[in-house]
Amino acid sequence: MASFLVNKHFLLGFLAILATSWMVQASDPDILSDFIVPPNVNGPDGNFFTFTGLRGVFDSNPPNLKVTKASKAEFPALDGQSVSMAVLQYPAGGVNPPHTHPRAAELLFVVEGSLEVGFVDTTNKLFTQTLQTGDIFVFPKGLVHYQYNADPKEPAIAVSAFGSANAGTASLPTTLFATGVDDTVLAKSFKTDVTTIQKLKAGLAPKA
Repeated sequence: MASFLVNKHFLLGFLAILATSWMVQASDPDILSDFIVPPNVNGPDGNFFTFTGLRGVFDSNPPNLKVTKASKAEFPALDGQSVSMAVLQYPAGGVNPPHTHPRAAELLFVVEGSLEVGFVDTTNKLFTQTLQTGDIFVFPKGLVHYQYNADPKEPAIAVSAFGSANAGTASLPTTLFATGVDDTVLAKSFKTDVTTIQKLKAGLAPKA
């Protein structure tokens, strides 16, 4: 809790920046009303526009990467507002594997610790940076990117904002090796053998 209080000033500044970035980077279709109310909600009040799913999130140190989302699925009031966010908690040595968000750019704000981050553009050029607490980094829409907490002892926390109520996530390891893509296709694509591909798939299989 103390760590969160120390960083609250960064969070306030971050939210101020987002107020501008959301208007500029929004990618969802425009709506013809002030907001969208689901059919099962009658007479929305302030509770409809409030999300409490992040309460206490800064008080824990999960042993594995944990992403707590506030997107349209978790917070229906975001539908049509072209914005969402997430809290990412990285254990010591934790990594958020290469992935993409097909419907939005991502603005990452480091709340605690440090992160090694990078993305690859469509010319296959890699852009990397070491971020410290208080730093912000943008991952352009749809490009492959990652985050890595290289500290072997201390966790890290970041807050991400997206210019879409449903940015979507496609994790490359899962997409390629845990969705049933043919072993031979993958072996030829990665210029390796089927045995290697099967080992990679086994490593991504759900634990019993």
